[in-house]
Amino acid sequence: MPIMKKLSQHQALLQSGQPLRWSKFFFAIIFVAANAYAASGNAVRIKEIAAVHGVRTNQLTGYGLVVGLDGTGDQTTQMPYTTQSLSNYLNQMGVVLPPGTTSPQLKNVAAVLVTAQLPAFAQPGQQMDVNVSSIGNAKSLKGGTLITTPLKGVDGEIYALAQGNLVVSGAGASGGGSKVQINHLSAGRIPDGAQVERAIASPLQLGDSISLGLTTTDFQMAKRVAEAINRQLGEGRARAMDGRTVKVAAPMDANDRVSFLAEIEEVTLEASVPSAKVIINARTGSIVLNQAVTLGPCAVAHGNLSISISSTPNVSQPNALSGGQTVVTEKTNIQIRNEPGGLIQIPAAAQLQDVVRALNALGATPQDMLAILQAIKAAGALNAELEVI
Repeated sequence: MPIMKKLSQHQALLQSGQPLRWSKFFFAIIFVAANAYAASGNAVRIKEIAAVHGVRTNQLTGYGLVVGLDGTGDQTTQMPYTTQSLSNYLNQMGVVLPPGTTSPQLKNVAAVLVTAQLPAFAQPGQQMDVNVSSIGNAKSLKGGTLITTPLKGVDGEIYALAQGNLVVSGAGASGGGSKVQINHLSAGRIPDGAQVERAIASPLQLGDSISLGLTTTDFQMAKRVAEAINRQLGEGRARAMDGRTVKVAAPMDANDRVSFLAEIEEVTLEASVPSAKVIINARTGSIVLNQAVTLGPCAVAHGNLSISISSTPNVSQPNALSGGQTVVTEKTNIQIRNEPGGLIQIPAAAQLQDVVRALNALGATPQDMLAILQAIKAAGALNAELEVI
């Protein structure tokens, strides 16, 4: 029975007050929703897998001072550049310290680095967020104010000015040798804390074509993107130049080109199956497998070797009037335990859930699994690329 007819019948039952078999009703809705999700799960838009060449952000950085701290700033005896920076700033404001004046011992000033990302097409007067990080030994930047700080690009030119009150999402307290801290206190953020002073020219309007750059190198996906654009806009409009670049002929008028790009971004195509890959984080022991990973039949023997060392203090007490001294000695106990590991047969697995089930059967820890996966790959039974990060 079609699902819309079934829904109409259930709606009539609800209006008539008759009992409704909710289980079948909900199962029908879930089944339809799952089918709809599965049908659209492989369709992606071009804007999700590619970006226009030249449309990018630019990194900005600057050196500045945060003032107004509650005694948690840099210890200027160990950080002389903080005092020097403040003196230079005061000189710019017309305040000149008398000759021979010793460096003031400041506790409410901290030297910081300010970083930001200049968005594409940003124009003078627009606002952007900035991150502020201490470079000295300040205990906390909470409650501080960043004074005017120029933000420069890699070419040394100033593109924005940052200033404002810091937002620090941490808290801490100390006293009597004890300290409690939540989150990080030596870094903060200023929402809309920088104002753009100079725009960066964009090559978007140059030439008679634009280039789309895929987020990953995939020749199959580059071919599909070009074919999808040609189906939507006409044959010969797009060409795949390599595994990451698709060149598209674009109109010369600025307004037409923007509308043209907006239309291209909404073009949908079928996503390609990703290459089989296993990502291993050797520092944390994390292992991530994608859906294309498969296993061939193999056999693995795994056992654990553990060494336990314990030390117990013993007091040697001499007899009375013997003239000896009480001596404390250490009694060390070392235990080595080698758990036997039987040879476990791993069947061929063509789906991710089968791969996970087969690997879990080994009963190995994530750290041991790193070596096991590498050994399975070397034996030719793991059909995937191993990437260690």
